[in-house]
Amino acid sequence: MIDTHTHIYLNHFTDDRSEMLQRAEEAGVQQMFLPNIDKESVASLKALADAHEHIYPMMGLHPSHVKTDYEEELAVVWQELDSNYQYYAVGEIGIDLYWDKTFIKEQQDAFDRQIKKAKAMGLPIVIHCRDAFDETFEVLESNRGEGLSGIFHCFTGNLQQAHQALSLNLKLGIGGVVTFKNGGLDKVVVDLDLKDLVLETDAPYLAPKPFRGKRNEPSYVKYVAQKIADLHQVSIEEVDTITSATARKIFGI
Repeated sequence: MIDTHTHIYLNHFTDDRSEMLQRAEEAGVQQMFLPNIDKESVASLKALADAHEHIYPMMGLHPSHVKTDYEEELAVVWQELDSNYQYYAVGEIGIDLYWDKTFIKEQQDAFDRQIKKAKAMGLPIVIHCRDAFDETFEVLESNRGEGLSGIFHCFTGNLQQAHQALSLNLKLGIGGVVTFKNGGLDKVVVDLDLKDLVLETDAPYLAPKPFRGKRNEPSYVKYVAQKIADLHQVSIEEVDTITSATARKIFGI
């Protein structure tokens, strides 16, 4: 299995990172992809990726960290992407209006510019969208066309929004929310083709049942895979094979 979105470089894992990685290996998680947050997270993200050949870094500015100093933050993103260091995607980027709507224009600008950078570099994007489907799709539609690819991370939209994302050459990142009793995502995922989905945890956040409310970790991606398998009435091995192939194609590994 591949965890396409995990923040295991954060200090939530400081006390047991080695053990957590061992549990992931035992659970069958072969590769993990790390999305960046802001300039403060770059060093720890790169250190973890450098220490493990099966852990792959991304570079981007998370929308929740787009504030008055966002040009300064973006300068670090450009510097990293233009360096000789290998990043596998521009992410996570997007729009988040859940906590604060103060910087919506700045978020849209940062999102748009990072998409354009990714397209210019031939890299996929990894999108964060919370309480902002209309605003996110507005920016994505303005960039529709050749060179746009990537993952709509932690997808929680309806079937129409899923098809709109897919029409933009994006795949859907499915995580712990699909296991939530009243999340509603299960009713969407059952109507989607397995080849359009990839697995993720978003660790340490959004742990699946039966760990909801606790710290998430990559080994729990198997609970996401099992739920998708149950919904589609196929084996977990089939879900693993199909979603892993899609993830490898997106990231070019």
